[in-house]
Amino acid sequence: MQFVNDLQALISPPAKGTPLPLILLGKSKNAMLSTFLFLDQIVWAGRTGVYKNKERAEFLGRIAFYCFLGSNTCTTIIELAELQRLSKSMKKLEKDLKHQELYKNEQYRMKLKKSNERLLALIKSSLDIVVAVGLLQLAPKKVTPRVTGAFGFASSLIACYQLLPAPAKSK
Repeated sequence: MQFVNDLQALISPPAKGTPLPLILLGKSKNAMLSTFLFLDQIVWAGRTGVYKNKERAEFLGRIAFYCFLGSNTCTTIIELAELQRLSKSMKKLEKDLKHQELYKNEQYRMKLKKSNERLLALIKSSLDIVVAVGLLQLAPKKVTPRVTGAFGFASSLIACYQLLPAPAKSK
């Protein structure tokens, strides 16, 4: 299902006010993630014996991990840029409100919440970059299987947390 969602995001129009470089990075991220998810199905088929060409499956698996690495690199850059944009708008709002009852302002609280969500996504994508580097064995002395596993576990915990429903608002 994620494969279809990423393809849908690839063809959908971008949000208004988004700079062109961020739009292109977002489309690249979606294309690479879709490619990763598609190729991963072939790799799975090779590991289960459905697809008989083991060499081709391993080769496609390596390409898939490079797509995973590229997708997470794009995500990291996008999140950094979006955090910078949010920070600028929050500072402007702080200046307009003159630090009076900042946390009572609904718009400021929403931006702060969005900033926290983006920061968590940045951390997760950074962890996933290390996982991809470990799986591709691009830095075998620094990113050992233990490091890869630990970072993958932390990334999975963050992904589970992100899937939790938002807490109910008190009235």
